[in-house]
Amino acid sequence: MEMENALSNIYHVVVILTFLSGVIKWKGSIFPAIFRLGQGLAKRKIVIFSEKGNNSLRTLLTDSGLFKEKNIIEITSDGDIGRAEGTSIAVFLVYWPTWKEDAKLDAILAKKLDNYSLIVYAPSEHGQLPHEQMQKVSKHRNSTVVNFRGRLLTDILASMMTTGYRG
Repeated sequence: MEMENALSNIYHVVVILTFLSGVIKWKGSIFPAIFRLGQGLAKRKIVIFSEKGNNSLRTLLTDSGLFKEKNIIEITSDGDIGRAEGTSIAVFLVYWPTWKEDAKLDAILAKKLDNYSLIVYAPSEHGQLPHEQMQKVSKHRNSTVVNFRGRLLTDILASMMTTGYRG
């Protein structure tokens, strides 16, 4: 009987230590990413650079159920790029077919801060980004080029986590 009690006590100590170790590891690795994503989805804004009347990207984001309508800002002309400033910005989403001119892309890149993410959505039916523009985008932190709508959502979610720090 004493042997069973001793083994039972050892077993309980091992289980408790394993549980505490898991909680500590979870708190240090998984929790910050989930917290950043939650904060990003609740509070941070996505700025969509697209042509007037092209609501397909806004619709894609809101129909996913992840993004709130109030957290999406649409910029339809290069004269309104100044609206893309603020501490709660998370993502610059550029619809490349309507913002492909070098001057427009340069203006967006000038407004982009390191703690913003830049996602250039370039559907393949509109051709590829020229090499020079690809290099410009590549020089900026937290930047990516996406060709597929499904991948776009994945990259926005990843951007919400990786740019969730205070900058």
